[in-house]
Amino acid sequence: MNNTQATNRDDRLLREYDYETEWVLAADLPVGDDSVQYDTIGDTLILVIDDDGQVSETELDLPGPDADVTVNNGVLTVQVDK
Repeated sequence: MNNTQATNRDDRLLREYDYETEWVLAADLPVGDDSVQYDTIGDTLILVIDDDGQVSETELDLPGPDADVTVNNGVLTVQVDK
């Protein structure tokens, strides 16, 4: 298993786990669950965050299609089977 961890200037945490059978990303988001929208198209995750009218959009390349994406208590989790 490979594990990568990073923080940004606001001390938001991002963790990436690369297991033999799956890849997992966990990110601490700066907003509540109802401010987050996401969609996957093939092996791309499109993440839209509306923080009090300031909308930001991010695209992430995933290591494969059919990602399982959840947002719970401000934590984004993405799981992709290899």
